[in-house]
Amino acid sequence: MRVITSIILIFLFSQGCLAQHSIESQSDRLHQYSGHWVSSAHIDTDKVDTFPAIKMNNISLMDNQSMQVEVLQYQNGEYQPILTELIGYDSKSDQVIALGQNQEGVIFKGKGRFTSENKWKMLDVDMLGNFYLAVEFDFQTPTNVLLEGFDESGKSLWQTRYIKSNPKDKNIGVQLVSVHKEMQKDPVATLRELGRMGYSYVETFVYDDGTFYGMSPTDFRNLVEASGMQFLGSMTFHDLPASDDWSRALKWWSKTIDDHVAAGVQYLTTSNNQLKTVTTKAELKRYSDYYNAIGELCRKKGISFAFHNHADEFNRVEGVRIYDYFLENTNPEYVSFQADIYWMHVGGVKPVEYFKKHPNRFLSWHIKDYKELGASGKINWEELFNHPEFDAPKYRVAEVEDYSYPPMYSVQLAWEYLYYQMLK
Repeated sequence: MRVITSIILIFLFSQGCLAQHSIESQSDRLHQYSGHWVSSAHIDTDKVDTFPAIKMNNISLMDNQSMQVEVLQYQNGEYQPILTELIGYDSKSDQVIALGQNQEGVIFKGKGRFTSENKWKMLDVDMLGNFYLAVEFDFQTPTNVLLEGFDESGKSLWQTRYIKSNPKDKNIGVQLVSVHKEMQKDPVATLRELGRMGYSYVETFVYDDGTFYGMSPTDFRNLVEASGMQFLGSMTFHDLPASDDWSRALKWWSKTIDDHVAAGVQYLTTSNNQLKTVTTKAELKRYSDYYNAIGELCRKKGISFAFHNHADEFNRVEGVRIYDYFLENTNPEYVSFQADIYWMHVGGVKPVEYFKKHPNRFLSWHIKDYKELGASGKINWEELFNHPEFDAPKYRVAEVEDYSYPPMYSVQLAWEYLYYQMLK
């Protein structure tokens, strides 16, 4: 029997309630332009050549109030700089201001603003005050922007489409619950965006009778890989069976594991929403035995198994903290742990103490905050990522549950926080 836990329903409800956030400020809208971009093969396509004609590296500065822009052109087998620019939001004039220089040595200055979340206009003049260029930017998606340059009469001079192409060298994953509504609406486009943002792999939570988002394991795997990522992790759920239904539950897990192996998944996790009702250590032992059995099946089939916490795991039963009991009574050969840092914090414990005491039990972290990652100031991420007594685990999965912006913007901020600030 398929069981969807109530905690996931809470996730989806909260996401639905918050999905109407927009990008209001000029500085936040400007931040969409940050990152690594390459020109497409033609303005009418988002396909990119092996050696794109243009590369553009936009580095955010001053707490995302400004950015340094470097544009390079492919010439004679190498990329040569053709433009450098400093673009920032000026709070006094409420405008976007630019100061740049081209490869001929001409310095220009510009000003403009966003007229909507994704439409941006700039008017540039040279240092003598003469018209230089008018440029319009159309962010057609978070990772696809069309630029068009105009002369003083309004005649179009050129068009260039840029596709975001952030690096993947730090192996950052994303839990797809962060963009669940987007995945339901258009999984192809959503995965394409995440891959361009710099995510290396995805973790799902929607396995349903042999399918992922309605696709077969191999079809979903192929879609993820076509987006430039890997399908490495999955959360799935099957409640603790009654004593007379144990074999049927393990049969369900056996098929589930086979489907995940076919999808190329390297680790499988589960969580538990029944712990509020647990009152004895004997019940905890049954859970531990259950996880050991699932983990043993996973190991036999070549993938890892981990238990994912929420906050209830830090309640006490007969004087013992539930999470501590699971750590001490599951077999390390079969059962690892995926630490959800946010829920540990909500549960009133210090994650760092668990990682110090059990440095080899944690396969993965869910890296989630009370707001966008790093924005709340409540969780000491620096301590976690730079602790002398343990390292961050192999699988570092960004997750956004509480949004100040549209979800796709928020997951881009999460990647940036991990890539530029934590994984130095």
